Amino acid sequence: MNNLTLKKYLAPARFYKRMAIVGLPIMIQQMLNSIMGIVDSIMVSSINGVSAVGNATQIENLMMTISFGAASGASIFIAQYFGAKDQMHQRKSFMVGVSFTLMIALGMLTLAAFFPSILMRFFIDDVEVIERSLIYLDIVKWSYIPFVITMMFSFAYRSIQKTMISLGIGIFAMVTNVTLNALLIFGLFGFPALGIQGAAIATLIAHTLSAIIHVIYAVTTKQPFFSLKLKDMKVESQLVKKISSRAVPLMFNELFFGVGMTLFIRFYGMYGPESLESYYVANQLSMFFFFAIMGVNAASSAILGAILGEGKLEEAEQTMHYFYGVGVFLAVILSIAVLILAPWLVNLYGNGVSNPGLATTILRILSLRLALRVFNVLIFSALRAGGDAKFLTWLDAGLVWGLGLPLTAFLVMVVKIDSLAAVLLFVQVEQVVRVVIGLMRVSQGRWLMNLTR
Repeated sequence: MNNLTLKKYLAPARFYKRMAIVGLPIMIQQMLNSIMGIVDSIMVSSINGVSAVGNATQIENLMMTISFGAASGASIFIAQYFGAKDQMHQRKSFMVGVSFTLMIALGMLTLAAFFPSILMRFFIDDVEVIERSLIYLDIVKWSYIPFVITMMFSFAYRSIQKTMISLGIGIFAMVTNVTLNALLIFGLFGFPALGIQGAAIATLIAHTLSAIIHVIYAVTTKQPFFSLKLKDMKVESQLVKKISSRAVPLMFNELFFGVGMTLFIRFYGMYGPESLESYYVANQLSMFFFFAIMGVNAASSAILGAILGEGKLEEAEQTMHYFYGVGVFLAVILSIAVLILAPWLVNLYGNGVSNPGLATTILRILSLRLALRVFNVLIFSALRAGGDAKFLTWLDAGLVWGLGLPLTAFLVMVVKIDSLAAVLLFVQVEQVVRVVIGLMRVSQGRWLMNLTR
């Protein structure tokens, strides 16, 4: 690579400063989230509840995944209207996003309320695990609504490049969750020892407080995207259609992607509770390193969206090359860190992991997935920012169903590979194909669109 080509991917100092302002608070929040998640998982592992909570959480993960699509679709417009300095349409776009995410949360709450046993049996055929999963799900399902409200606020703050606010509220919610977990799981300081039930109550309280604080803060500080005035909450059908044309494909993408992820868990569950537990532990630990990817994702979405909203298409294209440069550096650092630290991280669980060797191996395999996800996240950010949602649906969920799941089913049910770790390694080919096709699509420039016009 000659110097001229290299300079294309090396940004001026002001770019990195802007990226840090938007992305660093998200990185910190995601890192703390991951640390708290690991702490929660270690607490639950001490009462042999990793598989039970992991199963019940799959419903929340599916809801979160679909809501991510709705929130992303609305935040595309919030970011571009922020670039266009149009506060009224920022508010209306936010209300559309809230409406979409609430409908999704209510739908998942209904499923969890009326079909809990069917949902839990889908993932694993183990009576004890299913019974404990149902205890957790019976309480945590009520946290779905405050969860999506918090999510929508978080996306809105990213879009207007004020991520420090979400960071502050997020830290409070995380500390509340972990503190209540310790008190209610183990019965410290006179609190009842509720075990898995206590973990669910802690999650419900933390999500509810987070949503309430977000609403109060947005009203008192008069955030540009939020208003309780009827004229701002009333959204014209034309804007709803405009946002829906971008958001609905993203929602369907996340729906099919999320259902696909649950099917992966179903296949993994065929290897038994010990292997599934090892996967849950390794996946939880790998998500710690995802904090850096989420920060870059937030920065790229907000910055590219604002630039496109200003109508500076050439600048947006060059900015994407700068993000590629950041991505290469990040992918190398994260994968090396996971490979080296894997045994030490798994040892944090002590005797709470039945097969630490398998968990360590799976975690090291997930380091490859982590490196590839850096580029996939950047590609998705560009496609979302410019509204290229239909192709994104094919690239994301389409490859899950067209390549990832069939390959997994073939390896597990036809070839009958006896190691879950080996299956996970082979299936990473899906991520490689996604990166190659995604880079080709971004280079075509079809995502370079100003949606505010």
